[in-house]
This record gives sequence, C-alpha cells and structure tokens, in this order.
Amino acid sequence: MMTKKPFSMLINGKPITTGKTFPVTNPATEEVIGEAPEVDAANIQLALTSARVAFKTWSRMPLSQRQPLILGYAKRLEQHRDEILDLLIAETGKPLDNAEYDFGMLITCLRFFCEEAARIDQPVIPDPDGRFLHYIQRQPLGVVVGYLAWNFPLLNLGYKLGPVLASGCTAIIKPSQLTPLATLRCAELLVESGVPDGVVNVISGTDYDVTGPLLESDIPSMFTMIGSTRAGVGAMRSSCTNVKHFSVELGGNAPVVVYDDADIQAAATSVVDLKFANTGQVCVSPNRCFVHESVYESFIEAAKQHASGITLGAGRGEGRRMGPMLTAKDRGRVLELVELAEQQGASIVCGGKIPSQPATGFYLEPTILRDVRPDMRLTCDEIFGPVLPVIRFTDEDDVIAMANDTEYGLAAYVYTTNLSRGLRAAADIEAGSVCVNEVHYAVQLPHGGVKQSGVGNDCSRYSLQEYLTLKRVSVLISP
Repeated sequence: MMTKKPFSMLINGKPITTGKTFPVTNPATEEVIGEAPEVDAANIQLALTSARVAFKTWSRMPLSQRQPLILGYAKRLEQHRDEILDLLIAETGKPLDNAEYDFGMLITCLRFFCEEAARIDQPVIPDPDGRFLHYIQRQPLGVVVGYLAWNFPLLNLGYKLGPVLASGCTAIIKPSQLTPLATLRCAELLVESGVPDGVVNVISGTDYDVTGPLLESDIPSMFTMIGSTRAGVGAMRSSCTNVKHFSVELGGNAPVVVYDDADIQAAATSVVDLKFANTGQVCVSPNRCFVHESVYESFIEAAKQHASGITLGAGRGEGRRMGPMLTAKDRGRVLELVELAEQQGASIVCGGKIPSQPATGFYLEPTILRDVRPDMRLTCDEIFGPVLPVIRFTDEDDVIAMANDTEYGLAAYVYTTNLSRGLRAAADIEAGSVCVNEVHYAVQLPHGGVKQSGVGNDCSRYSLQEYLTLKRVSVLISP
C-alpha cells in the first residue's frame, strides 16, 4: 500500500523535494510503500554550505544550551513513536520487537551522548619546571558526512547523530536508498524541536555521481559510515581529496567458538537467537560457528530445536518472529551460498529454502548447516542472511587460528565454563569485541572493528572523542 504522506529531505531547516523520486518497497509484501526524493547536485552543495555556516554558531553554543534541544528532540521522537515504528516496519519488514529496539536505540544514543559530553576529560598536564600551565581542550571537529546502513536505519542514525549533536559538530546524513523513510520523518522533527537550521541536513538519493561531491568536497572534516567493506573502502577513497577523519564500521565474519566444557543448551540458545535476529542481516551476526567435536551433535540438536520455534512474519504478532530479507537479490545470493555449500559436502539441518507461507515477501527459512568446512565460500564471505554454518574442531590452538583466518575482525563469541580458557580466547581472537558466554551490546560499550572491519568506534565515550579535536594549550605563568 502506498503511503499518502509525501516525503522530503531536510536541508538548512527546510523541507526539500526535487522533480525526481525513487520508490521504497516493503520486503514483507513486495509493494511500493512510498517515494523518496532524489537529491540533485544543487541541493548537495546547499547541504554542504548550510552545514558549514551552521557550524560557526552551533560549535560555539555551550553544552548547557545544546543539551535541552537534543533532549527535546528525543522527547519529540517519542511522541511520534507509533508513526515512526509503522514506517520502519513497512520499509524493513521487521517484527515489532526488532523495530522497537531499532527506534529505542536512537533515543538512547541521543540521551547518552548528551550526558557523556558533560564528562569529556580536558586535563591539566603538569609542567616539570612549573613555568607553564598546560591543558587540553576538546573542540568540535567540523562538518560530518554520515552514510547509514539499511539493516538498522534508526539505530545507525543514533550512532551518528548522537555524537554529532553532543560534540557541537554539524552533519549531512544520507540514509540507505533502500530504507530512507523513517529517517526522513525523524529529520522533520528536528525542526519542530528547535534544532537550528543547517545543523543536521538529511538527503536521500540513488545516484552516486550526484552524491559523490559529499565525499569529495573539502568542507567536511570527517566521513563516517556503517556498511560493507567494499562500500567503505570506495567511499574513503573518494573522500581522500583532502585530509579527513574517518570512523567506519564495515563488514564482519564473526566466529563463534563453543568449547567442550560449555553449557551446550545455553550456547545453542544464545547463538541461534543472535544468528536469526534481524534475519541474520547484522554485521556482528555469527558467521562461522566452531563447535568441539565431542559436543558437536548435542549442539546441532539443541540449535535445531531452538530454531524450530521461530515464526516468519513482519510487524505485530505472537512468539519469536523473523522477518524477510530486504531484497529478492539478497535472498538469491544467500540461497546460492547454501546450494554451493551442499555441493561441497555440507548438509542442511533445517531450513534452506523459500517458505510456502508467507506467500509474499522475501522470506527465507532459518537455516542451519552441518559438516561445513572452513574453506567453503559461505565461511569466507559475510553471509548477511539467516544461515548458521556449524564447523567441527578438535584442537584449542587450531580453532583460534581458524577464527582469525579472515580479513575481518568485528566481533566474536566464546562459550566455555573455564574462565582461563575464555580469557585466553578473548585475548587471542582478532576482533573489536569479544563476548564470552552471553551476547552483550550497549551504548556505553565501544563498537568497532580491526583489520578490514573498519576504523574508529561507535557508541561509548570513545565514539564521542572521534568528533572532537585534541588541542594542547600552554600558558607561560612564571617567566
């Protein structure tokens, strides 16, 4: 069903439309639900100029004055919660609980970074001769260009908008062309909340030749994004027309290591819940599940039983639900990986096909594969879909080497009742975050990767620091 509401971009505090639009499709119904404006070259330049002009005043505004505006925006978003959730569900196909988490993280990030900005450390550095007063100033970096991923549109918006606003930076935000609608609606509420014109500009578009100047311009001081490694490397390359700061969270190939002393039922439940959350379309989703041979069969059975309780469906409904994949192309890509793995000797434990019900939508059954080898293509690629490959291991040292045998290093998971073994694995696995025995992510905790999974961090005080310069000031006090 097409939405009645027209959507517009936000540039310099004004709603902006152009002569062209592009369709947005509901992956659960395969229907076009709305049209988003296609940005043009003139409006790209207007967004850049507006952000630069707004930075002059916003960056000098004390936190005591910025904070009420940011918190007021969070409150305004909450007042429109149901409307925004409906848009989010329509463009992503998320079940309600997943959409509520996505939206809730936007609010959480805005409030957290407001509080964290008041705690920014600006220390005095002792002078050995006592002649100088040395101190550190943290100041807003400048204009930030942020590209958002489609899998968690509003969480991603919070990861970028929270530190931008709290630090005193200004921004041009570009949501994914696949899921722009909820973000565009959130942008409208910035104006109603009193955030000054030009502080946040939100554009939408599909033509990279048109949006390219966002990256190539010398106005932005920073480029930040959440997306694939290929897209991130390309965007950073385009940005290197001058010196810029980068904070990018890119692809993952997360390993799980289940040792022989693990609580198998708890491990299987934890891994299955994370794997099929958001239909496996999560950068930290388990991509390679290494299970000790002595507990392999019991893990497979426990994982199969827990996965069997998942119901397919979008929006509101009962039970543990999993929505569709975002596009038919993505579903086809994942099915090809499963078929190739079967040809190479893997076996399907459950799933592995398009369901008969729901009859429409880009659904794929929750899939578990056994007898998978580390050299198969689906363990080398980021699956980004509802497929859990389970791999046997026998040697403790070998499994760490296998876990690290990837160009990615975003997240990893370890299950063991031996504390020393868990700590050793956490130290040796090459990843930006390692969770032992339970999955845990929170805005207070840094989230970033190593190797080809990115640079910089989202969330935590470390993220806020990325948006601030570090200036050393030395004042002569005793000639």
